[in-house]
Amino acid sequence: MNYGMPTLIELPEIEDCAALCRELGLQFVEFNMNLPQYQPHTLDEKRLARVMKENGIFYTIHLDENMNVADFNPYVVEGYFRTVRETIALAKKLEIPVLNMHLVRGVHFTLPDRKVILFDQYREDYLRGIRAFRDLCTDAIGDAPIRVCLENYSGYLDFQKEALTVLLESPAFGLTLDVGHNHCTEYMDEPFIMKNENRLCHMHIHDVRGKQDHQALGDGEVELHKYFDLAQAHGSTVLLETKTIAGLKRSVEWKNRNRG
Repeated sequence: MNYGMPTLIELPEIEDCAALCRELGLQFVEFNMNLPQYQPHTLDEKRLARVMKENGIFYTIHLDENMNVADFNPYVVEGYFRTVRETIALAKKLEIPVLNMHLVRGVHFTLPDRKVILFDQYREDYLRGIRAFRDLCTDAIGDAPIRVCLENYSGYLDFQKEALTVLLESPAFGLTLDVGHNHCTEYMDEPFIMKNENRLCHMHIHDVRGKQDHQALGDGEVELHKYFDLAQAHGSTVLLETKTIAGLKRSVEWKNRNRG
């Protein structure tokens, strides 16, 4: 199995992240495109390639969490589509296997008696945008060994499950199981993911204590062995998703003690 670490606030330079990755015996760094140094227009392909080769690692990418690929405004969508096209092109050059992304809920209106999510209210418009995104990624990826993996976050609603079903019609898409988010949402996404477990390609593993997410492995309540076994069964890449150097080191120590 291939284990990795996220880019950390404490280590703003990719060289430092890669060095820590190597030191800890991990195989990849997942760089996060919410950070300014990992924007498409700032990424230096040659630098990334050099760092990757010097440290004997590879990369995965966490796309911008705000990426709203089905926005009703076509100008907004155009920007996100360009971001994805350029990121896929980079992934092809650097042999990056996973682009991880959230499926955002979008804007909601609060009425006196209920909350109306606009993507749900205008579902056909939303799904039309989802199909366009599916086709964009499918064409851009072609036969390259790259998957755009959708990560569970705040609990998939019915319209999001329908969108996921549309995306999974293409072999360019897969699923990410984030076990901490899964725990925090009382496992509401697990049935859908397990129904489609043959598409599970990537996993974010971290512990949870109460409602405190992204804890070091062994510091919380998640049944970690169950998810490590699931990742191993599907050959999923596994991101040890803690947010500090100290937490990451404790997670690696737990993995080494308990998983070999």
